[in-house]
Amino acid sequence: MTEYRVHARRIDSHGSLAVAKDAEVVLDTDLAGRRDAMNPVELLLSALAACMLKGIERVTPMLAFQIEGAEVALEAIRQDAPPKLTLIRYQITVDSAETDQRLDLLHRNILKYGTISNTLSGAVPLEGALTRKV
Repeated sequence: MTEYRVHARRIDSHGSLAVAKDAEVVLDTDLAGRRDAMNPVELLLSALAACMLKGIERVTPMLAFQIEGAEVALEAIRQDAPPKLTLIRYQITVDSAETDQRLDLLHRNILKYGTISNTLSGAVPLEGALTRKV
């Protein structure tokens, strides 16, 4: 069983700070919002993007998959009452000459072995695709 720890504290009415290991992330906790920090939904989407990109790093050596680069774009749909996300859409784009069948295998493995993707998919629908960079 792996455990993770993050400590967050309020700095002032405009922001907070989260710390894990030697890393710090400024949090947008201002009711008016701020441009220089991510709000909670953006942080959640960033965690999913990191999970998918880390999944690519984990899976490509196992599959002997050749890749030159990867990007993930995400968007979330939020309802107001009660406030919750109702859908997360993603687009994974890889720069690779692998076959379409191998791209499909990579996509399935990214979703199958992702801690964050598996956790979120139990709470909100995840819709998306993995495509080749053109």
